[in-house]
Order: sequence, then C-alpha cells, then structure tokens
Amino acid sequence: MTTAAALLTCLLSLAAPPATQATAAAQVTPAPQGPRPAAVLAPPLQLPPARKTGGLPLLDALSRRSTARAFEPGALAPQQLSDLLWAAWGVNRPDGKRTAPSSRDRKELEVYVLLPSGAYLFDSPAQALRPLVAEDLRAVGTSQEFVKDAALTLAYVADLSRMSEGTEAEKAVTAAFDTGFVSQNVYLWCASEGLATGVRSWIDREALGRRLGLSPTQRITAVQSVGRPRS
Repeated sequence: MTTAAALLTCLLSLAAPPATQATAAAQVTPAPQGPRPAAVLAPPLQLPPARKTGGLPLLDALSRRSTARAFEPGALAPQQLSDLLWAAWGVNRPDGKRTAPSSRDRKELEVYVLLPSGAYLFDSPAQALRPLVAEDLRAVGTSQEFVKDAALTLAYVADLSRMSEGTEAEKAVTAAFDTGFVSQNVYLWCASEGLATGVRSWIDREALGRRLGLSPTQRITAVQSVGRPRS
C-alpha cells in the first residue's frame, strides 16, 4: 500500500460511522491503558552525526521513489541509520523545527525504531536513540513475512495530548497527514540511498502499542519497513 493509499484508508475509517470504525483495520486506535510493562532495556546504540548534504538531486530521487514488499536481510550501517532518522524527523534549523512539517508546530509525532536488537525512541533534538525494550518487535502486529527481512521498522506514534484543540477524530486526521510528510521523507531518502522501503497501515495497533508500553493518549498511525532491496 502506498503512502497516499494508506493515509486515505485511515481518513476514510475515521469518517465512517462508529460501528464501521470499530472494525476498520486502519483506524487510528488508542493504545491500551495501563503502566509500561517491566522489561529489559535494549542495548545502547550510538548514532554518529547525520550527514545533511549530498545525495541524489530531488527530481532523480522522485523518479526512483517506490514501495517495496521484498527485502534482502541485512542491517543498515550506523551512519545510514542516523541519516535516515534525520531525514525522517530530524532538526534542520536552529529554532528546533524539523525536516517535516507539523501542524501548528506541535510536534505530536514520535518515531520508534524497531531493530533486531530491540526497540528505541528517536530523540530528534539530540539526534539519539533512547533504549526501550530488548525485543525484536519488527513484525509484531502483522502477518506479512517480508517484514522480518527488513533491517528495521519505523513506528509512527502521535501523542494526542500535545494537540489541545479539536475532536479526537480531527486530531487523528491531522496526525495522519503529519505522518505522511515524515513517511515521504523516508521514501525519498531511501530512493537516494538505493534502499527499499514500504509504509504499512494494516497492523494490529493494540498488540504493538502494548509491547511498546504506549500511554492512552498515544496512537500508532502507521509503520514503515526499511532495508536492502532484494535483487
């Protein structure tokens, strides 16, 4: 499913009657309530400073942008991981604003990085990874086998408590649009780097949210696999 199609599915589910929303797989559903489960922390993972110049010209990257559903197993180099996260949702100005727009600069989105070694939260201002659980959560909430071959999964999570105005549905729609901006940054960076990626909306949000220990105000909007292309 492409970025546009995934977000459209999400928006349609929000506009549906409540009975339909309850069964819509792409609905932005609340994370389960309760305290964060006790877990062993993922091992520390240092990121080198991100490279902020170079890469393909924009039009060349656009011409190569595509969605992948097959990956060659293998990890990204630390420099690639740092560059990827900066392109997705990094700080690109002295005032702390990001590489992707955010409605009213509320920065409600957070990027969780799911690696074989564990799950991490991307700290954009510090360009760092904050260790969470020492579990491989890349394929949690999906039956798609190719996910296990991708180097990592990015989980986009919106914290609706940072959005003081609007109904829950309106907040979810705004979060879906903001997710699309970040996701497209990832697509273009992967196209420039010669890597494969694919956004996914049909996931079990409750299962993944539980494993990540999300709060009741946090919503998983989408996930995105990134890895080496299968030849």
